[in-house]
Amino acid sequence: MSCVTLFQSANSFLGSQKLTNRCSKSSSVVGSGAGAVGVLRTHNNHHPSLVIVAKARTRREDRQARHVRIRKKVEGTPERPRLCVFRSNKHLYVQVIDDSKMHTLASASTMQKPISEELDFTSGPTIEVAKKVGELIAKSCLEKGIVKVAFDRGGYPYHGRIEALADAAREHGLQF
Repeated sequence: MSCVTLFQSANSFLGSQKLTNRCSKSSSVVGSGAGAVGVLRTHNNHHPSLVIVAKARTRREDRQARHVRIRKKVEGTPERPRLCVFRSNKHLYVQVIDDSKMHTLASASTMQKPISEELDFTSGPTIEVAKKVGELIAKSCLEKGIVKVAFDRGGYPYHGRIEALADAAREHGLQF
């Protein structure tokens, strides 16, 4: 059985999924955009067998996909800007953004001097540091007259540092 007939049989087997064909003498790789890759193997040019293998996606790619889904629903307006969180291994960043004008109205991070001098977090930001950043962003927003925000967790789970930051911002006057 040739690579072309293998590909055609896989195409009929998998239905309407988008397939690609990279032929070698003993196998043909087929895949779909949804995340599964199939490998057609032939044994002595007889009946092909289809082996489905999952695509490897990184945690970062998964988080970015979640963030895209969140951003479809959460939008910052002048009345209710978006409170956006970014978490790295060493720092924590928060911005309040008006998406209609594409302006950052307020920001806070662990790189700012009041937080970096006051707290020692050499191994990365802890929950206490996240609370301090939440307090700082809330005070900054209230000084500028911003009371209501839409919380954008950035694709991160609402747990740990993200939850602590959100709770601290709520305790100091922000509504979301």
